[in-house]
Amino acid sequence: MFKKIVLLAVISLCAFGSTFAGNTGDEFRKVNNKAFKVGEKLYFDVKYGFVTAGVASFQIPKIKKISGRDAYYVTFEVNNVQSFDWMYKVRDRYETYIDVEGIFPWRFEQHIREGKYSRDFSAFFDQRKGKAKTSEGDHNIPKYVNDIVSAFYYARTIDYSKLRKGDLIHLKNFYKDKTYDLDVRYEGKEVVSVAAGKFECIIVEPLVKEGGLFKNEGNIVIWLTNDDLRIPVKVKTKVVIGSIDAELTGYEGLAGKLTSKR
Repeated sequence: MFKKIVLLAVISLCAFGSTFAGNTGDEFRKVNNKAFKVGEKLYFDVKYGFVTAGVASFQIPKIKKISGRDAYYVTFEVNNVQSFDWMYKVRDRYETYIDVEGIFPWRFEQHIREGKYSRDFSAFFDQRKGKAKTSEGDHNIPKYVNDIVSAFYYARTIDYSKLRKGDLIHLKNFYKDKTYDLDVRYEGKEVVSVAAGKFECIIVEPLVKEGGLFKNEGNIVIWLTNDDLRIPVKVKTKVVIGSIDAELTGYEGLAGKLTSKR
């Protein structure tokens, strides 16, 4: 049960990827990013009902050179709380290198430690040749395709202000050995209160399809701050047995002011 809760929370928080911005005429696109910078840290509690089952964090500790380009080094970690260790121990870590100017990935790593199960996966995204090179072979990819972590950061740079309720954003994600389509529907605005504070948010809902990374487990709804930072405040995943929530508990090193906070 706990494994399912944590996996759904990971998928929910990362349920974004896109080919939204066009090429500016340079070799690579340039995305206007006001949402995040080096030093940002976001912390979450993962809850099942009234029980805090795990914690998660996104961090950007530094910039590294990869393929001759500056890239944000980003980590995403999910751990169960220690009181659950005896039942099911989870220590998952994701790493990605996101191009500073174009907000697309160059490299992705996944290190899964869940109970007795472990998995290590890596992919190098050759954005110049349109190839994702993994331990399982080379795969064709469209330009600027995302992994599940870089997709989340790119989605934070999108301008949602001109969307109307029901409008769709057409997205793409690479996972394991394939590129998957995913649409996200804009659902309007709402004020949300979590441990980190009270925020005016925009609401988006990934339209989950059977197969690939996103399984038809239930509805996923995501609340992002209605300002330039687009910080995820809350994620709700409805399943047959109830709902799983991930809620923002703290943050550091933001790229600007949280004007949506009340």
